[in-house]
Amino acid sequence: MTLDELRSEVADGAIDTVLLVMTDMQGRLMGKRLHAPFFMSDIADHGAEGCYYLLTVDVDMTPVQGFEMASWDTGYGDFVFRPDMATIRRLPWLPGTALVVADLEWQDGKPVVASPRQVLRRQLDRLAERGWTANIGSELEFMLFRDSYDDARAKRYHDLTPANHYNVDYSIFGTTVVEDVLKPIRMGMTGAGIPVEDSKGECNFGQHEVNFRYSDALTMADNHVIYKNGAREIAWQHQSSISFMAKWDEREGNSCHIHCSFWDGSGSLFPAADGHGMSDTFRHFIAGQLAYTEQLTYFFAPNINSYKRFAWGSFAPTTLVWGTDNRTCAFRVVGHGNGLRLENRMPGADCNAYLAFAAVIAAGLRGIDEQLPLEDAYSGNAYDAKDRRRIPSSLRDAIELLEGSEMAREAFGSDVVDHYLHYARMEQRTFDAAVTDWERFRGFERM
Repeated sequence: MTLDELRSEVADGAIDTVLLVMTDMQGRLMGKRLHAPFFMSDIADHGAEGCYYLLTVDVDMTPVQGFEMASWDTGYGDFVFRPDMATIRRLPWLPGTALVVADLEWQDGKPVVASPRQVLRRQLDRLAERGWTANIGSELEFMLFRDSYDDARAKRYHDLTPANHYNVDYSIFGTTVVEDVLKPIRMGMTGAGIPVEDSKGECNFGQHEVNFRYSDALTMADNHVIYKNGAREIAWQHQSSISFMAKWDEREGNSCHIHCSFWDGSGSLFPAADGHGMSDTFRHFIAGQLAYTEQLTYFFAPNINSYKRFAWGSFAPTTLVWGTDNRTCAFRVVGHGNGLRLENRMPGADCNAYLAFAAVIAAGLRGIDEQLPLEDAYSGNAYDAKDRRRIPSSLRDAIELLEGSEMAREAFGSDVVDHYLHYARMEQRTFDAAVTDWERFRGFERM
């Protein structure tokens, strides 16, 4: 949808509301619902303002102290929501509503570099200096329940009813019984300018995914976060609920596989010049993932719960190896020709897409710049790989690795790294102080 099309639909009353949104640290859409005529007359050219505490709060919107960006001492002022008009789209599931993604700026016009969209933009600028772009596709899994969000909350998220009561991976009948929710999601995303390729059942009970056509990295990240928000809204409209938790129960967790390739004006840089095998650029790119992803784990697994996914035989990886079409590896090479790409299987569905995409690009660029040699592809069951580096097993480990990463500080800037480290430490401290149901059941009566 173009700005002129939006202006026309606002004038004739077809659009009465514009959502102006940004993505917070947790990967959630935040912003304002604006009366559409007011957006056109006052906001489209000048932007809107919002409190910069939005990048310094926890998941419960509690202000976290100690950030350089904002605190009670700085008075919690406003930054500017600068609309990116290339992102305008209708939201078919919300009648009369359009959405615009904003970049965040300080009052002097400088970018808010720790905002997730700017973190990704910084890596795309590094690619652009070489005349390159990144194409990315993300695959998002989720759990669908027949409890509304209100009902799930009232049950304290216990004893929920999954939309399927057995494994419906690839099952047509199993997906037919959830078409009342999944079809509106597919059609709604298509109407919102997010091209859908397919949806399918997954292994866990009530687990599904909807896959989109790949695109440039920034567009894919925008589409990713709009999809997560929209899928929840559509589920709510159908008295159901969706969870993107990385690990809901003891069965398979929710992943966010990231497919990435680098391109220049003539096509993908990853296939060999003769069309057979991998180019040196691709080999260095993969070697960069192997060398540096461990340090960047936080951007793929940002929560305490994220690390529960990494379990033997879970289809989530545990070992930092690569393989050709091998789903037991952390990195899987798939496709051919311009479709040749690397799939990073580490991220969970709880990751922030902007940050995860940025981390993949940064690791790849470092491998290319250092011309790192690529070890042989792993064949067989990577869960049983001996003497290979393992994916960090806790948020505490990921914090320590990111804190000591010279590569991350060079790629993202120390101010950005320190911003996210501060939040991660707070999250770890909060969990350490919490008493869980597991502890109560183990200790109340039996100890």
